[in-house]
Amino acid sequence: MSAPHYTVPPVAPSVEPPSPVVDSSTPTPDVTPPPTTPPFAPDPVVGQPTTTTVTTTRATAGRSLAALRIATGLVFLWAFVDKTFGLGYATTWDRAWLNGGSPTKGFLGNVDVGPFQSVFRAWAGAGWANIAFMVGLGAVGLAVVLGIGLRLSALAGSVMMLLMWAAEWPLARHTSSGELTASTNPLIDYHIIYALALIAVAVALAGDTWGLGGWWSRIRLVRSLPWLR
Repeated sequence: MSAPHYTVPPVAPSVEPPSPVVDSSTPTPDVTPPPTTPPFAPDPVVGQPTTTTVTTTRATAGRSLAALRIATGLVFLWAFVDKTFGLGYATTWDRAWLNGGSPTKGFLGNVDVGPFQSVFRAWAGAGWANIAFMVGLGAVGLAVVLGIGLRLSALAGSVMMLLMWAAEWPLARHTSSGELTASTNPLIDYHIIYALALIAVAVALAGDTWGLGGWWSRIRLVRSLPWLR
């Protein structure tokens, strides 16, 4: 008995599908996904200032103090110029310092209130008082406007303002002759405000903005003597 004979059917050859034809004239679209915020990124805290906000606030504060510095310095500088040249505002030419007038006689000579009135009247018109007063006005005014020597200017200017406050003595309601002093506040008047403004701009180094404070601080003498800052 012979073995059975099996016929193997022929295998058809595999045919690969044709590759798609790409038109090189058609631009390929960008399929890069846009950046997304990770889902775990923390939310900003409500009410907490950002770095940009803090920087902007500090810059605004610096400019505000610089404006206060310049305005305060001009108050002192204008008083010096007017009393020196007699521009016709608070001082006329016939009472100008350059014309032989005394910048302290009119104010101190008319002090009639407070416990120091006899002392101030004795100082009125004295040569040393005129020089000290005018040099103080000019030096403080110029330094504050330029933004240099603010600490020394704050000290000198505050002493001047306190002396003038004591001369007007707003604590009193009546003069030595019994008339009303017309004091609007027994403690805080414009002399105290000017002194506080001088101290504020000196502490805040307001001369570094719109002034020469940065250049002044780099001088070797100023670096060795910080009170000149």
